[in-house]
Amino acid sequence: MSSVTYHSVDQLPDTLTVFPLPGVVLFPHWHLPLNIFEPRYLNMVDDAMAGNRLIGMIQSVGGDRQKPDLIGVGCAGRITSYSETDDGRYLITLAGIARFRVLEELDVMTPYRQVRPNWAPYANDLKPDSVVGLPSREDLVAALRKYVSSHDMKADWDAVEVAPVDALVQALAAGSPFSVMEKQALLEAPTLRDRADMLITILTMDSAGPDDGTLQ
Repeated sequence: MSSVTYHSVDQLPDTLTVFPLPGVVLFPHWHLPLNIFEPRYLNMVDDAMAGNRLIGMIQSVGGDRQKPDLIGVGCAGRITSYSETDDGRYLITLAGIARFRVLEELDVMTPYRQVRPNWAPYANDLKPDSVVGLPSREDLVAALRKYVSSHDMKADWDAVEVAPVDALVQALAAGSPFSVMEKQALLEAPTLRDRADMLITILTMDSAGPDDGTLQ
């Protein structure tokens, strides 16, 4: 699919389809694969493909099961790959474009939800991420090793050791099994440097067991 570059938030739409999904966060300049199977979201993808291909990923928390409450900040992505399976599912990939703040949810007839977004606070998302001031790979890997060990998890350390630090930050922030609020804090971090620092903090805090600091 052809790529589209947005140079100004004025190029972004005044209304945005949103896909509420707790624990799933899309970051600017990163990609998110999705497996779509619910009828209302198949409809959402159909309409997005017929339009600007933009979908706003946003976490939900609490509220009605069919219409959970939306957290105030999400990230819009553009469908950059699309395929349909034999059983009617859609496999899509969203490329993160820019974050948005929800100004209001719209009263719509579509089975999926739509909001009026405020792009202005995140206009810098349309620029390349700055890698200035990112933590060292050693600090990031050290925090990750403690986290992986404390949760009895596995990691592809060969890939970790060769990935660019900026890509490693995005991949860990998106793919780690953090809580909804931890994911949201990472999403709302102002810059990639802030996200990296917060990532190390979360990895370190989540590595601390209940007996840390006590005598055995």
